[in-house]
Amino acid sequence: MLLPGTALLRRPLHRIRALGRLPARALMDLRELVSALNDFAPLSLAESWDNVGLLVEPSPPHTVNTLFLTNDLTEEVMEEAVQKKADLILSYHPPVFTPLKRVTWKTWKERLVVRALEHRIGIYSPHTAYDAIPHGVNNWLTKGLGACTSVPLHPSTAPSCPAEGTHRVEFCTDTEHLDVVLSKIKDIQEISCLTTFPARVEGEEQTRVTLNCSQKALLEVVALLSQNSLLYHKTEILLLQKPLLPHTGMGRLCTLSEPVSLSDIIERIKSHLKLPHIRIAVGMGRTLESPVKKAALCAGSGSSVLKGTEADIYLTGEMSHHDVLDAVANGISVILCEHSNTERGFLSELRDVLATHLQNKISIIVSEKDRDPLQVA
Repeated sequence: MLLPGTALLRRPLHRIRALGRLPARALMDLRELVSALNDFAPLSLAESWDNVGLLVEPSPPHTVNTLFLTNDLTEEVMEEAVQKKADLILSYHPPVFTPLKRVTWKTWKERLVVRALEHRIGIYSPHTAYDAIPHGVNNWLTKGLGACTSVPLHPSTAPSCPAEGTHRVEFCTDTEHLDVVLSKIKDIQEISCLTTFPARVEGEEQTRVTLNCSQKALLEVVALLSQNSLLYHKTEILLLQKPLLPHTGMGRLCTLSEPVSLSDIIERIKSHLKLPHIRIAVGMGRTLESPVKKAALCAGSGSSVLKGTEADIYLTGEMSHHDVLDAVANGISVILCEHSNTERGFLSELRDVLATHLQNKISIIVSEKDRDPLQVA
């Protein structure tokens, strides 16, 4: 015989178990995930000197349940990733940059690769691809200035237009010379998209020839066409330039909705980056109360990106001593926050954006051990 209340106890327990059955996250194949990450930020947008994409790949098949985000992959961060059972580490900075001649236990970067493979953890790095995209690191950094509009300092170009060649050559010729010219042109290397079509020039039936070619081939084509003065004077040469991508590129030039004092900008940036201290070099003829209307910024190391830009302030992680002196001499105040402090805060925003992009298929966590190596003592 059941004790009074036993049936009443079973029902709530059953209900608790039912409520506890949360839908399990779906696993993603590593290659499917990498493809999705490449869609989020095309690697073609990265700088040519960079080392981006999948850097360490466990033997396939490899499925990912937990994606681990960090700004820098140190040994301490790697240990955290192992403890949290990460399947793929997304490290903003590429931990493998210069070529490794061997993978041993001797250096810390080699040990990262060893640890990753031992625990079947992939490593992916987007770096400057995330700098360029409209929803990337530099866009996040602009939020520290307050309400503003921004444009890239160095816009990115469409990676696949035009597909071939740096120049297009167009000329018209009569039927008598057409075959001879075409046969000689076809002997020139690095020529593509050679087409012909009928054209009427000054009442005469002729043939218009168009071709794409490299800078090197262009010299040979011009030399060939210049042998016939009539042909040469009917030649047009176009420089093929890739179209700019809107809101995409390195650095940002920001125009504030309302001018604010330099001291106010400093406090906004400290609040956004959650920093108690930053470094400031006040521009010549400026004070902490001088108004700021235009700000040029670049996450990380901004010397090369910011150089020569007209603005009231430069905001970046680090700059060379002499570049700071140049900026100050030109009346531009410089705000330095240390390299990775201008990047790391983006990871929390990235976690949420990637969760949506990946349709919440996997767990995404941000490292708690990742930090800038420089501290104020």
